[in-house]
Amino acid sequence: MSEREAYVGQPRPRREDHRLLAGLARYVDDIKVAGALHAAFLRSPHGHARIVSIDVTAALELLGVVTVVTGEDLAEDVTDLTVAPPIEGLRPTSMPVMPVDRVRFQGDLVACVVAADRYVAEEAMERIVVEYAELPAVSDMFAALRDDSVLVDEALGTNLVARRVHRAGDPEARLAAAPRVIEAEFHQQRQTHAPIETRGCIAQWDPGREHLTLVIGSQVPHPLRTQIVRRLGLRDSQVSVSSPDVGGSFGQKIALYREELAICALARRLGRPVRWKEDRMENLLAACHAREQWCRTRAAVDDTGRILGLTLEMVEDFGAYCFYPANYISEVVGIILTGQYGIADYGYEIRVALTNKCGVGPMRAPMAMASWVMEGTLDVIARRLGLDPAEVRRRNMLADQALPYVMPGGETLLDVNCAETMETALDEIGYAAHRPHDDGRYLYGLGLCNVVESTTYGSRFYKNSGIGGSGHEAARIIVEPDGTVSASVGMAAAGQGYETTFAQVVADGVGVRPDDVAVTLGHSDTSPYGMGSRGGRGATAGGGALYLCAAEVRAHLLRLAAHRLGLNATDGLGLRDGRIVWVRAGGSEETGLDVADLARTAYFDPLALPEGMRPGLEFYRTYDPPPMTFSNSTHACRVRIARETGRLEILDYLVVENCGTVINPLVVHGQQAGAVAMGLSGTLLENVVYDQAGRNLSATFADYTIATVADIPAIRIIARATPSSRTPLGLKGMAEGGVMGAIGAVANAVNDALSVVGAQVTCLPLTPMRLHAAIHDGIGRAAQGQEG
Repeated sequence: MSEREAYVGQPRPRREDHRLLAGLARYVDDIKVAGALHAAFLRSPHGHARIVSIDVTAALELLGVVTVVTGEDLAEDVTDLTVAPPIEGLRPTSMPVMPVDRVRFQGDLVACVVAADRYVAEEAMERIVVEYAELPAVSDMFAALRDDSVLVDEALGTNLVARRVHRAGDPEARLAAAPRVIEAEFHQQRQTHAPIETRGCIAQWDPGREHLTLVIGSQVPHPLRTQIVRRLGLRDSQVSVSSPDVGGSFGQKIALYREELAICALARRLGRPVRWKEDRMENLLAACHAREQWCRTRAAVDDTGRILGLTLEMVEDFGAYCFYPANYISEVVGIILTGQYGIADYGYEIRVALTNKCGVGPMRAPMAMASWVMEGTLDVIARRLGLDPAEVRRRNMLADQALPYVMPGGETLLDVNCAETMETALDEIGYAAHRPHDDGRYLYGLGLCNVVESTTYGSRFYKNSGIGGSGHEAARIIVEPDGTVSASVGMAAAGQGYETTFAQVVADGVGVRPDDVAVTLGHSDTSPYGMGSRGGRGATAGGGALYLCAAEVRAHLLRLAAHRLGLNATDGLGLRDGRIVWVRAGGSEETGLDVADLARTAYFDPLALPEGMRPGLEFYRTYDPPPMTFSNSTHACRVRIARETGRLEILDYLVVENCGTVINPLVVHGQQAGAVAMGLSGTLLENVVYDQAGRNLSATFADYTIATVADIPAIRIIARATPSSRTPLGLKGMAEGGVMGAIGAVANAVNDALSVVGAQVTCLPLTPMRLHAAIHDGIGRAAQGQEG
């Protein structure tokens, strides 16, 4: 019998699922606040326009309307958001809580109505009369970067909000001297997060205590509080942020949005609770978008397919406003692009444009394009040189003995097993027997995508990227007087299973059962200050902090136990399932003490404590993880495409994953499969479409299509784990790699199939219309060549 059970690694059912599935969860809309007023926002119907006048007279006359405010009104209460970290090539931007004189995208804020109920607020909103002077709009990022473009933010004097250039070695010299230079292009479409629960919040101002409480579904309660404090001119002690159950986020619920800040300001101004909930059209139109990026690679190669040098040119559409530094999302793509491939001479140039569209933020795997671009480039090299795509990957892949390896993007790659995951995937998918072919009805293809997923994001990464705050996390553990363990960390859950997995980590660290660990999350008053949930950092940053704190709890309890047993040292003592045991060769024996006994002593008999030991059992620990850790995986899939319709079917989908130590296999499998499903949905269906006037043509689920269970194939997942050498318990993270791999694997499989007819697609999504056009364009070109 071992000293402790190893709860880390056990497939324990998620404890939060009972309330979530039984309808007992508490989302923002489930929380009732007596006397709460309701807010509704009037939004611009234009992509770009000057606000000539706003007449709210008729709205104020409606019974039940409390107030109507505009940007000018709120400017008295709220400071502008300035995004201006000292990053070379990044232009500072400023944004008011609501526009005063000009709207920049369809859905931009114009006015806010506060009324006794939502229905009255909506009706009053329709009575507001706004005179606009419509302005030319720019909805194409390449057009936005032209010298004669309409300016989205006149204060900048340009639409180029960020330009970042990085060089390692001399890639230009390699390109100039190379036997061959092969170019490839990739265009990822604009998408949005579409969580089941749209944005919403409740703000309450206590005039007696001068204290603001905000209830909001958020991934980052503490950073959100910091932003509110700064924008409203308050102190940290005057603001509490509480995040209850959250119905999905995927990155959309990180920023403090203007609507939420306006609700806080209005609650303070009116001295009454104010609540707001957006509808689905508002969410699709104006919450947050993501992903719209174009890339071109130029690879210097020899005749064997070995890459001698590589450059990346990238353009990103950031929309009308900057909630984040504009370099942040795209630069991660540049940093990790080369991944597991040994390319010493590498450079990237990234340009980020403002356009008259909804602003952009991180979406699950903001660096999602990186794997498709790198793996797609390798496939293009293989096709141009008549080589096997897997062999080209082998020739460029780093050998195990080359690790740790400083990638040309600057981060250190280690604790990965890229060759192992790829070779396993090739065997399992039957790669050796595959040939792209056409049976007269269908085109058949197979795609590979090797993924290096950056996770954790410690303080150095955020500092270098210009993101406010740090990358550390903090944990607090209290052993209660009855012996139960209460653990909290600065994370907020949005479906990841934190309450279950964190309990397993604490249980192993302390030496108790997971059922005796209560995990509390999402409240700035009860959880220690942390940077929250984002970037696949939950396990490494949050779990790491909890495990280190739990180890201190265990050591403290064993010292107290030794004193109770009349010992001078803890040698030979252990903690197992909450009981103090003698650790013997081949097993353990009970001492008769348990954690409850020790807790009673610590709280109720401090005179019986060892000299110098404080009463009570409260512990606090911070942890700043490495700048990045890396998980890796290989995705492989088989597809077929109907010649006559372009309909794509995924016949087999496989993932071989190395995500480090697995805390809970059930939770990890769900995260991996969910990430793949999200990646497939974006690759095949999702698309935010704007016309030239900046009108969003896809602001309903009739137009913005999302994959259903009928569209997602069975996903086979094989584990090939290598623990991290730099984190507690060897934790890494794996919540985003599935998105990255799905994009690359499916796109590469499609192009493998299309190669039969001499066609290729470089733009997502891979809709039947796009594939049908590619097939018949290829057939047409082949026919013209034969005729010639």
